[in-house]
Amino acid sequence: MRISRREILTGAGTLAASTVFAEPLRAAAPPPSLITPELVEAARKDGKVSFYSAIDLQTSEKVAKAFEAKYPGIAARVERNGAERIFQRIGQEQSSRIFAVDVVCSTDTSHFLAWKRNGLLAPYVPEDVARHFQADQVDPDGMYATMCAWLCVIGYNTNLVKPAEAPKSFLDLLDPKWKGKLVKAHPGYSGMITTTTFMLVREFGWSYFEKLAQQRVMQLQSASDPPKKLELGERAATGDGIDYLLTLLKEKGLPVDIAYPTEGAPLIVVPSAVFASAPNPNAARLFQSFLLSLDGQSFFSDTYALRSAHALVKERPGRTPFASIKLMKADPAALEAQAEEIRKRYTKIFGV
Repeated sequence: MRISRREILTGAGTLAASTVFAEPLRAAAPPPSLITPELVEAARKDGKVSFYSAIDLQTSEKVAKAFEAKYPGIAARVERNGAERIFQRIGQEQSSRIFAVDVVCSTDTSHFLAWKRNGLLAPYVPEDVARHFQADQVDPDGMYATMCAWLCVIGYNTNLVKPAEAPKSFLDLLDPKWKGKLVKAHPGYSGMITTTTFMLVREFGWSYFEKLAQQRVMQLQSASDPPKKLELGERAATGDGIDYLLTLLKEKGLPVDIAYPTEGAPLIVVPSAVFASAPNPNAARLFQSFLLSLDGQSFFSDTYALRSAHALVKERPGRTPFASIKLMKADPAALEAQAEEIRKRYTKIFGV
């Protein structure tokens, strides 16, 4: 079975950005699954779970360790890569009948539409999802749900840029004063950057990136890398910063800060799912339940400043409330149709 982005369902919907959770799951979803002693025992017999993750390595490994602490005897192995690389790897593994992935998360929601269409996902609805997630945060057939979300923002180094002089909008980054001072990531590697590029092209046209390329931008692969360059002072600003990583650096007292762009911050939704061919099916279901439980969601929110779809999770005081931020949202059907062109045209414009 060969899977390409062109096979992604172009007419399907996506997980929305709502933070109000009241609607029940649709009838097509399977019954909610509890974490029972029998499930835990069966997961311990599996002994391990393989988590393919597109979120940054530190966060992925820490949530894996939190799972292992809660359920001793089950090893959580993290395979971290960019979303587009994960999609390619799973496609290659499945076509070769190599069944290695148990649970997956991706920063490109259209991946889940493709996997679902090709019958690769297992229907599974944890109890917390059924009780505390709004319907638009859950696949109607119960194949996946929102694990976490974050925003693409403008980040800057406070040692190099005064707050009053920091860019306030994406268009501000085109000012000649930022030439040689910017850093960003690449859509050929990162699902987040593919999604963000789509939204910015929709907003400004390709002329925006043609002008941005003239700014001598430092080009990296992963979306998790630009905040590190800001922290080190190697660049002054980034137009595709991950808000939770920048928030964590700022809370550690490091010289970075965030400007939420006036045009709207692109919303990056990160679903997770259990694979139908999971080699450790019981551990996979237990791990998915943990990720979407109050404990797991509170861990994401409190420890890593990620946005949660769980109704009982409260944002930590002092952080910018999600409800106060203007958002840009992706259209998955249009994104799927344009994804290949986005990567090719972006590569041609920036020459990398």
